[in-house]
Amino acid sequence: MEERPMVTSLGEPGDSASVDPEQRLGNPSVISRLVRAPEFGAAAAAILIYGFFSITSSGRLLTLDATAGWLDTAAYLGIIAVPVGMLMIAGEFDLSIGSMVGAGSISVGVIAGALNQPLPLAVGFAFLFAIAIGVCNGLLVTRTGLPSFIVTLGTNLVVAALALTLSRQLANTTTITVYTSGLLSQLFSSQWKSFGISILWWVLILVIAAWVLRYTRFGNWILATGGDAERARRAGVMTSRVKIILFVCTALAATLVGVSQAVQYNTGDAVGGQGYVFQAPIVVVIGGVLLTGGYGTMLGVALGTAIYGVADAGLFYTGWNTDWAQGVTGSLLILTVLTNNTLRRLAVSALKPE
Repeated sequence: MEERPMVTSLGEPGDSASVDPEQRLGNPSVISRLVRAPEFGAAAAAILIYGFFSITSSGRLLTLDATAGWLDTAAYLGIIAVPVGMLMIAGEFDLSIGSMVGAGSISVGVIAGALNQPLPLAVGFAFLFAIAIGVCNGLLVTRTGLPSFIVTLGTNLVVAALALTLSRQLANTTTITVYTSGLLSQLFSSQWKSFGISILWWVLILVIAAWVLRYTRFGNWILATGGDAERARRAGVMTSRVKIILFVCTALAATLVGVSQAVQYNTGDAVGGQGYVFQAPIVVVIGGVLLTGGYGTMLGVALGTAIYGVADAGLFYTGWNTDWAQGVTGSLLILTVLTNNTLRRLAVSALKPE
């Protein structure tokens, strides 16, 4: 999860040609390179936020239960934020993640709860549906040229309506109680003390994504697609395929969260998950990923997600009004992005020759 420079070559990672152009301006110091890292602002904000709420909560944020609480919150958000971050690095958005959480959750509720079918059948259906929606989003964006913001916003509304209608038709309610057991149930709902297994899912997905983005040709293609899609296409990168694969990944990740929450809380909820529509892109931007694409790291995305989890739990343990949670998140978004942009501009300016 090291810093990944903006790609200037489409060859194998490590090629001498794929050198950060800023490095050609001189031999930057360790401090300069650190400041220019995409995740620098997020790392500084994470330290400040954790220290602030640790003090104002009189140390209660440092307890084992509190740590498990903010990690669980961050884990569910992080599972979605990781592929959303990779998609944004490739220059696209996915706002259908909210309804995909609800669709995954209600699939388990209807099939394993209302219809009393095996859990593997419910989970398999949920993930196949996610693949279909991901491919649909990808094809609509790449074949029509419509902005992904519009396409996935429309898909979000269509899938939400579909999940709501089917759950009412089949079970006459939007929330369905479901009790599960077996290996799949353990994979989605196991706990150690207060720590949920969702944390392990988050770490696993994060490590795989960081490796793909840092060390594989596909990771190079993601950065090239987001940096300059037309130039990448002329160089032989299958930019459409890259985007379709990433849309499928975001749909699968959102469905994983929906399925996990249905199994863990014994309830399928057709209308759950809409909060992730904006939370995931926000923590990705806090983590240093550029809205214009082509730049960002998975370490930054992880730090942005952790900041959200700490702020959310911190407000609870301080006893302050939790209505301020969204205000804190919005303020962090603005301050972190301003800090990242300012420090990066100063560092790059210092490297330019006289």
